[in-house]
Amino acid sequence: MLDIEVIDDSAAAVVALEPVRSRLLAELSEPASAATLAARLRIARQKVNYHLRALEEHRLVRVAEKRKWGGLTERLLVATAASYVVSPSALGPAGADPDRERDRLSASYLIALAARIIREVGGFVRCSEELGKRLPTLSLDTVVRFRSAADRAAFSSDLTTAVTALVSRYHDASASGGRAHRLVLVAHPLPYKSQIKEPS
Repeated sequence: MLDIEVIDDSAAAVVALEPVRSRLLAELSEPASAATLAARLRIARQKVNYHLRALEEHRLVRVAEKRKWGGLTERLLVATAASYVVSPSALGPAGADPDRERDRLSASYLIALAARIIREVGGFVRCSEELGKRLPTLSLDTVVRFRSAADRAAFSSDLTTAVTALVSRYHDASASGGRAHRLVLVAHPLPYKSQIKEPS
């Protein structure tokens, strides 16, 4: 099972986003049968089977085990990943694209950058899994509390200077064996605690 799977197919996204099916995906972090899921969710077994077939057709769940009970075979299904995220690729031309954003200081541009990361890295993750290789990435995540807007502006200026110096030091456009990496730095206000929805 993958830790996270990026859904880039629009039909698979539609299937995964349907409320009953998204609940089934969450329930299938461990293998379970249609009968078990029907009892757990208090839904008719036929309806559960219908939704499971749709998830299986789009490779969001797979058979984990088959059990024989007399003359019957019970299938235990499991989700293909612990969690999912929908890529902007699933929206086709309507998907977010930073190249279409004019204001590089806007929240819209930041969201479009995040969408591009999902689209690009999601594609690479699939390839690296198939090849059995680890994808070389770097992620930094921290929180800084500014005393004032002036401090925030000064931090932004210092950060830009530091990153520019590092890129100038390590970037080599002529390196024959080198590989380009995308570096994205973003900062945004944290939501207030009242805005953060607890998982149900």
